[in-house]
Amino acid sequence: MYLDYAFAADIKNIGVPYVQNYTKAQYQSGNQNWSVTRDERGIMYFGNAEGLLAFDGKYWQLYPMPNGLIVRSVAADGKGKIYAGGFGEFGYWENNKQGFLKYNSLMRLVPKTYVPNEEIWKIYVDGDRVIFQSFGAIFIYSKGKISIIRAPNPLPFLFLFKTGSRYFVEQVNAGLFELKNNQLDFIEGSKNLGNSGVLSILPFQRNKYLIGTAKNGLFIYDGKQIRTWNNQANDFLKTYQLNNGAIIPNKYFAFGTILNGIVIVDTAGNVVQHINKSSGLQNNTVLSLYTDKEQNLWAGLDNGIDRIEVNSPLYFYFDKTGRFGTVYSSIIFNNKIYLGTNQGLFYSDWLPGGDNRLLQTFDFKLIPGSQGQVWDLSLQDGRLLCGHNDGTYQVNGSSISKISTINGGWTIKKLSQNLLIQGTYTGLVIYRKDGAGNWVFDHKIELFGEPSRYVEPDNKGQIWVSHAYKGIYKISLSNDLSHATAVKYYDKSSGLPDSYNVNVFKLDNQILFSSDSGFCVYDAVSDRFYKYQQLNKMLGTFASSNKIIAAIGKKYWFINHGRVALADFSTPGKLTIDSNRFSTLNGQMVQHYENINLINNSIYLISVDDGFVILNDEDALVPNKIQLPDVLIRKIENITDKVTVISENSNNGDDIEIPFSQDNIRITYALPYYRQAKIKYQYYLEGYSRQWSDWTTQSQREFTNLSQGTYKFSVRAKINDENVSVATAFTFTILAPWYATKIALFFYLLLIILVFYVARHYYHLKLKRHQQFIHDKLDREKEEFLKQEAIANEQQIVKIKNEQLQADLASKSRELANSAMNIVYKNELLQKISEEITHLKDSSGKQLSEDQLRRIQKVIDEGMNDERDWNVFESSFNEAHENFFKKLKSDHPDLVPNDLKLCAYLRMNMSSKEMASLLNISLRGVEIRRYRLRKKLNLEHDKNLVEFLIEL
Repeated sequence: MYLDYAFAADIKNIGVPYVQNYTKAQYQSGNQNWSVTRDERGIMYFGNAEGLLAFDGKYWQLYPMPNGLIVRSVAADGKGKIYAGGFGEFGYWENNKQGFLKYNSLMRLVPKTYVPNEEIWKIYVDGDRVIFQSFGAIFIYSKGKISIIRAPNPLPFLFLFKTGSRYFVEQVNAGLFELKNNQLDFIEGSKNLGNSGVLSILPFQRNKYLIGTAKNGLFIYDGKQIRTWNNQANDFLKTYQLNNGAIIPNKYFAFGTILNGIVIVDTAGNVVQHINKSSGLQNNTVLSLYTDKEQNLWAGLDNGIDRIEVNSPLYFYFDKTGRFGTVYSSIIFNNKIYLGTNQGLFYSDWLPGGDNRLLQTFDFKLIPGSQGQVWDLSLQDGRLLCGHNDGTYQVNGSSISKISTINGGWTIKKLSQNLLIQGTYTGLVIYRKDGAGNWVFDHKIELFGEPSRYVEPDNKGQIWVSHAYKGIYKISLSNDLSHATAVKYYDKSSGLPDSYNVNVFKLDNQILFSSDSGFCVYDAVSDRFYKYQQLNKMLGTFASSNKIIAAIGKKYWFINHGRVALADFSTPGKLTIDSNRFSTLNGQMVQHYENINLINNSIYLISVDDGFVILNDEDALVPNKIQLPDVLIRKIENITDKVTVISENSNNGDDIEIPFSQDNIRITYALPYYRQAKIKYQYYLEGYSRQWSDWTTQSQREFTNLSQGTYKFSVRAKINDENVSVATAFTFTILAPWYATKIALFFYLLLIILVFYVARHYYHLKLKRHQQFIHDKLDREKEEFLKQEAIANEQQIVKIKNEQLQADLASKSRELANSAMNIVYKNELLQKISEEITHLKDSSGKQLSEDQLRRIQKVIDEGMNDERDWNVFESSFNEAHENFFKKLKSDHPDLVPNDLKLCAYLRMNMSSKEMASLLNISLRGVEIRRYRLRKKLNLEHDKNLVEFLIEL
């Protein structure tokens, strides 16, 4: 990306170039800065009282030397090394693989007898060799070796200077020598320099050299002789003691002094600039000067660092004493410059070109009677009018005359050839031109009394007024302009983006309305406001400008809340807008009262807070293409627990590996762009972000909880919302956590194999156990089956036996019953026989004798009471009802045999008749026995005797 910078073809002698101060409080290091250099990436390095001081346009970094030495000299080789020298020490700084700037001493290469015991004042890089110079010797470092050149006699060197490809060194009281092929050749005639001390040698025209001395001024060496150069600067440099010098390309030379800052001289010997503490420097003692490729002049001071934009088309004059306060308006008229401030109207003489004075100086004086707030200075047809808090004045040289008592003259516009209209605190005022060409108060417009900050007449004779705070008014005036015939108020409800901060301006004879949301135009048909889309799109970020000021031709100044741009509408349908050249002005003008006046066809006078700025537009138009530097990726920091630096420089191409435990990082970046500008950054982290971030002024970004993997961080910068740099990228890797490293994975593999074999062994063992379990289970089941089968068989046998027993029991019961029935039948039969015997008669028809009957009855009785029947019955009964009698006797030992018989008959559920037959007793006797038996058995009266015996 290239930017068109304004190249100052001529450095002007009015005001001073922009000076940017870098204070000790900003860079947080030592006061003194002895030397300056710049590396290939655009980083500035300073030899500081506390070490090597680096500045990348955003961040300062101090690198202490060994033993805390003061760095007296620095030089960058353009290949990544920064050479530095101090007391008895020299070497180089270089980034290591981790991106940290480390110091490497070269003193090990110096023979012990030649080790310097003094300061190293100068360092120059010359191809593949580096030259270090002290008062006692010159050390040449080349191809890993150091050669030493000592003074021809005991007199010391002063300083070594590189001028083009030639090297010159002064030997005290001996003259000037040239270093050639490691030899010192005396410069004839150099003794004319005296003992003043050569402190600067610069290339001067063709084959000539400009020699600056501490006490005798400037000399010119043409290769043959050295002669004094008489010029305007000589007396100044002798008085204030020249200390160093630097060439500014395009015919200028800058010299730093011990006592009075910096003086810039052209090739004709004219002093074109003098910059000291009163005009912007922090300190008048200049220890070092350096001109970078953008022609910034860097000054290392006895207290601080300053950057001077010597090629800027802007030249500043600041009221460092605070004499005239804040400047609201400025103008040049009749060889005088006027400043309208919050304290009054000040003036000083303005000397146009051609004056042979050393420098243009100013002596501002307050015009009597002008005390108070000055709002506006306006040149109308050769008359200078001053809008003041107390009224309006005509300025006549160093005096003023009041022409209106209406307070607060904010703005004046031409209404016609002989009429002016003015916006004031309380409405509108008309001025007319008298016969002498002076403007005089005519009248105040009636029927409108609103505070009128901006006023613009349109082509239809209507007056547009921007209220000081809120809204817009459209006013129609009477034919004699005495009063308002129609007043209409417009605000947000009428289509304006907002009701507040709306101003009215004229652009190329068209009325425009500014707002924070862009410009609007008025449509008379609909009586509404609409966005001016075409203009807003072309203006970009300046579409929200709050003020437009006419410039030369079809050029207009756009002021966007402190930012300044010059827009060119010369080509129809095309708009070019330039803000880079004017970035120095950003934020320096009084907000809402920005003032830019055209002095002539090329020079503008710009009011700033505490002074003014001169802009030469012709100089600004000379293009000078300077490459926009790459964004530098600076620190990579771990912010997981406490902030620790992982790398200080990530632009060396090496990938950075970050432990997983440090997965919360902060990346800091900067653009080594040193001019005043609004710099924004945009980043993209590949592997993390989905798209480029929004533009932001933040120059660092934090990323937390990054997962393992490789990331590519890209960042680019944008200057003043217009020019975008190419993207800078670096790659870093978040390492795997310890449990995911290769060693851990190897152990995991071994563990998996071990686990596999253990699991395999365990599986086989388990399988074997399972097989044994299955085998044992089968055996148990088989044994259980056989057991169950045996039980089943046994049960079947028992069942069969039970069935057999039941059958036997039934058979025995039947036998018992049959036996009992047989006995009953027998007894019944014998009973019938006994009854029939009494009716038997012998052959003679006589009854049988009693004796016979007794014998027969006896036989019958014996048959009925035969114990053998009972024995057979008892035996059968015991077989059928085992242990019946034993248990009965056991429970009831008082039972007699007849009771047992009765119990047996009852157990068999015999009827009373059958029991009577068996017992050979009557039925009554059976009942009596039953009754007695119940008593012996102690039965309850409701308990059935038969059931009791069956349950027994």
